[in-house]
Amino acid sequence: ELILDSTRCVRTVLCFQRVALLVAADIDALCACKILQALFHCDQVQYTLVPVTGWQDLGTAFLEHKEQIKLLIKQDDDLGVPTYDDIFRDEDDEEGGDSGNESDEGSEPSGKRRRFDEGAVERRIERQRAKREWEARRREILFDYEQYEYHGTSAAMMFFELAWVLTKDTKDMLWWAVIGLTDQWVHDKITHMKYVTDIATMQRHVSRHNHRNEDEENSLSIDCMRISFEYDLRLTLYQHWSLYESICNSCYTSCHFKLWTLNGQKKLQEFLADMGLPLKQVRQKFNSMDMSIKENLREVIEESSNKYGMKDIRIQTFGVHFGFKNRFLASDMVHATAALLESTEKDESDSDNFIKALDSLSRSNLDRLHSGIDQAKKKLIAVQQTVASCICTNLILSQGPFLYCYLMEGTPDVKLFSKPMALTLLCKYLLKAFVHSTRNKRCKLLPLIMAAPKDVEKGTVIVVGIPPESETSDKKNFFGRAFEKAAESTSSRTLHDHFDTSIIELKTEDRSKFLDALITLLS
Repeated sequence: ELILDSTRCVRTVLCFQRVALLVAADIDALCACKILQALFHCDQVQYTLVPVTGWQDLGTAFLEHKEQIKLLIKQDDDLGVPTYDDIFRDEDDEEGGDSGNESDEGSEPSGKRRRFDEGAVERRIERQRAKREWEARRREILFDYEQYEYHGTSAAMMFFELAWVLTKDTKDMLWWAVIGLTDQWVHDKITHMKYVTDIATMQRHVSRHNHRNEDEENSLSIDCMRISFEYDLRLTLYQHWSLYESICNSCYTSCHFKLWTLNGQKKLQEFLADMGLPLKQVRQKFNSMDMSIKENLREVIEESSNKYGMKDIRIQTFGVHFGFKNRFLASDMVHATAALLESTEKDESDSDNFIKALDSLSRSNLDRLHSGIDQAKKKLIAVQQTVASCICTNLILSQGPFLYCYLMEGTPDVKLFSKPMALTLLCKYLLKAFVHSTRNKRCKLLPLIMAAPKDVEKGTVIVVGIPPESETSDKKNFFGRAFEKAAESTSSRTLHDHFDTSIIELKTEDRSKFLDALITLLS
């Protein structure tokens, strides 16, 4: 129903002369944008693309482009949604009165009338019970909605489904939808069960497209595009790096081996020896490794990983071939695009970075994508080095109801972590590493708040809160509401501008009282 309603809305939008497309600085949003751009191109719809980084940008963009923004509002009569009274209307009220007040003339025998009254009372009691259950469930849903923040189905997936309903879906759109879903997994936004379910949905679309294009003449041309479902390794960017560097800088393997310790480094050497791979091969670029080693590399790594307790070293994902030479995993695309989106290498504006990140998603801009992969490697090295530094110097403090870590000004790569996605990724990696390294069982169950300098001249820090690390976690984040209440109770100068409510900006001098209020609030 949602897709059908969306189809009607988009068809209405396509009737407009020009459309304003407001896009958040988020990988899934970029992928959804690419799909919409392709749909607009099909119907020759003109549009204005406006990047928005937060609520203030959204308000400004709305005022600047309000002539192009149409609000599609349905009247209540058209919604087909029953009112509260319609659902729980007492049917006996429609009968026009109480059976006990009927005249004696023509009335039914008293015994039969008594049985009728008892049945009516039972039905009324049953309706009242159902009403109470409905109200309780409603309160629970509203509480969850207002109290927690969580992610639903990928926006790119939903727009791809829309394109499919419109019979305008292409392989490029399908690949963007896959990247949007993979972004949710890479940045730990959805549960594993949700990811596997959505992967199955995308796998059906991939099979359909591959079957449809089997007989096309360009299926073996240099410009062809082939998407494949794979059980690949949880080693970040390993096909564009050396295997050794990928193992050292992937969260999954780094945390498992505890590579920030000497014992962890020793375990890694034993792991490489168990695989029987020469160090010369492991330390050189993946593309330069011997073909005989690469052919069954995944099976060899999986076998040794099982011995070392890494039972789920492989994950369901998708890969793509552009022509004969270029091969990428969906996670490669996510890391590369995220690195471009939050690039700090050149003093370029957020809009410039946005356009570069958007361009990297097109297969005609592979140079841009490779540039993003190089930046992503530097980012991952910075994340792992910062994680090791924080754990080895005991920067993670238990504040009672949560863990807290603050990156001081002057910390290496601190400028990189002034960006919300980079700091959130660091925060999640750090919590996983801490859970693997601590012996305190209580601390393993705590959420983490992390802060880093945002703007030294303005005297602000960026603060991120994430829920506890758990395999059964529902990924619901309660820090958004907690941050609001703590700021309100202490009159702390905060900016709640990010679309992710668990990310805020805070005046540096208000940090202590803000944290004290959070401790009180969450205790």
